[in-house]
Amino acid sequence: MSTESATTAEQTLAAWQAREAQLRERGVAPGLGRPEQFIGRSGMEIFEAMLRGEIPIPPISGTLDFLLVEAEPGHVQFQGRPAFAHYNPMGSVHGGWIATLLDSALACAVHTLLPVGKSYTTVELKVNYVKALTDRVPLVRAIGDIIYSGGKIGTSQGKLIGPDGTLFAHATTTCIVLDAR
Repeated sequence: MSTESATTAEQTLAAWQAREAQLRERGVAPGLGRPEQFIGRSGMEIFEAMLRGEIPIPPISGTLDFLLVEAEPGHVQFQGRPAFAHYNPMGSVHGGWIATLLDSALACAVHTLLPVGKSYTTVELKVNYVKALTDRVPLVRAIGDIIYSGGKIGTSQGKLIGPDGTLFAHATTTCIVLDAR
């Protein structure tokens, strides 16, 4: 890695750490939101409320040590901290941890475009693992971007990268759009 690349990676890591610290300062504990926190809100409005700390972060975020860090219409980023607790028997982070971060980012990219009264669920997730991930990588980002958003189906694509731009996995998903309960 060149000196310039190392400096850029260090700057990216510092920015990611600062964003995480900013979000964790809200002191929002993992939990379930109440129905009234979701009723009458579009998908994007729900994510804006989560980022402001008005809706709890999902329990899985605490369990697997990842966090929603950015949401815009059709674009979502989650940040995760690979840890030894996430390892498989072969000495690297389990593919299920990676798939969970990617599923979150890709499905939530679809969710950001949903109108009031709609929900969704993932019906298909395709992950390509291209490089082993270990806890020597301090943080990773799962980035999801919309491909298509329609009345019944949404598709998105994404990648899991390190602060130096290393690609660990990429994925696509298909979500079905449902009436909210």
